[in-house]
Amino acid sequence: MTNALIEDLQWRGLLYQQTDAEGMAKLLTDEKVSLYVGVDPTADSMHIGHIVPMLTLRRFQQAGHQPILLVGGATGMIGDPSGRSTERNLLTSEQIEYNVNCIKGQLGRIFDFNNDANGAQLVNNYDWFGKMTTIEFLRDFGKLININYMLSKDTISSRLESGLSFTEFAYTLIQGMDFNHLYDNHNVRIQVGGSDQWGNITTGLEVIRKTHDEEAKAFGFTIPLVTKSDGTKFGKTAGGAIWLDAEKTSPYEFYQFWLNTADADVVKYLKIFTFLSRETIENLEEKVATEAHLREAQKTLATEMTKLIHGEEGLEQALKITAALFSGDLKALSVEEMKVAFSGVPSVEVAKEDANIVDLLVEAKISSSKRQAREDVTNGAISVNGEKVKELEYTIDAKDRLEDAFTIIRRGKKKYFMVKFA
Repeated sequence: MTNALIEDLQWRGLLYQQTDAEGMAKLLTDEKVSLYVGVDPTADSMHIGHIVPMLTLRRFQQAGHQPILLVGGATGMIGDPSGRSTERNLLTSEQIEYNVNCIKGQLGRIFDFNNDANGAQLVNNYDWFGKMTTIEFLRDFGKLININYMLSKDTISSRLESGLSFTEFAYTLIQGMDFNHLYDNHNVRIQVGGSDQWGNITTGLEVIRKTHDEEAKAFGFTIPLVTKSDGTKFGKTAGGAIWLDAEKTSPYEFYQFWLNTADADVVKYLKIFTFLSRETIENLEEKVATEAHLREAQKTLATEMTKLIHGEEGLEQALKITAALFSGDLKALSVEEMKVAFSGVPSVEVAKEDANIVDLLVEAKISSSKRQAREDVTNGAISVNGEKVKELEYTIDAKDRLEDAFTIIRRGKKKYFMVKFA
């Protein structure tokens, strides 16, 4: 049986494993369905690796189904062994609560919570696990799954030699209990997760099967791991993870990450991450093949993603900074925008005192020698806060110290430096 939503997911490369493809397609065609995805609040922000299942669930909401978003206030205190070779550091309940509240705000950017028909719902598994005693856990659920079944899970078997605590060993059962609770209390019929969650999803289906007398109609599917064509890990840069929190990754940095997508990856990412139509994406794919130098596909990807996560205001800031750096017109930027734009450029700290431009270029290692510094200045290769300096006698003083703390110097067309004054 075919289903338009499933066909779209397949075209976008978002279907990896399914427990019963035909049964799930029939369910989605015949009924309005609630389905869920979970995220453990192990940090105070999600990064872009977290959002593929979230964006996939958003597609279900657009098709009329209801997303249930589980933030793991309980499971986050334990730690999922999936994809790890070592035990996670356990967080305090205060850290978990803070992280949960931060993630709630980010989910509001992705989902519609206000739709009366199928508005997203946010749940926290601490609300039911926090009331459960150890005896209840062992009596009511521990007996449902035998040890051999759990040892057959890759996430568990792969950790046996390096060491796996009982805490993490029990994680797959606890996540299975989540699915069972949502099945009973929110009519959730489908769980969605990354490819590393397959074992946890099938455990949930097993728990549901064993706790219900009637034939349970529950399903699960996973999404392939997002990869880059060159074999390197998606979502990482030299500076680390790409976070959804604007304080950790600014809208400008976020925009630049997507803008720098390779031609070989950009169409795949447009399918996975954006809600653009098939026709629009195929038109952009044609332009990648015929007019790659214009980078229209990358600009579209960067625009769509920045607007989704940071809103119109964040996109406007990103575009403003991008345009200013491309033109070299730093005067168009506020001091705060300059801080954002140059947070990743080479920086050096010098004494807060007036200095001749030639001496400062050498001290900050912007020019290799005084002779080179003099040539750079007289040739018009040096700009201070966006203004070209051609006089060898020019003095860097209070007028050049932004917030009395830093100065941006450009050498040539693209080499920027931040001089900090202590």
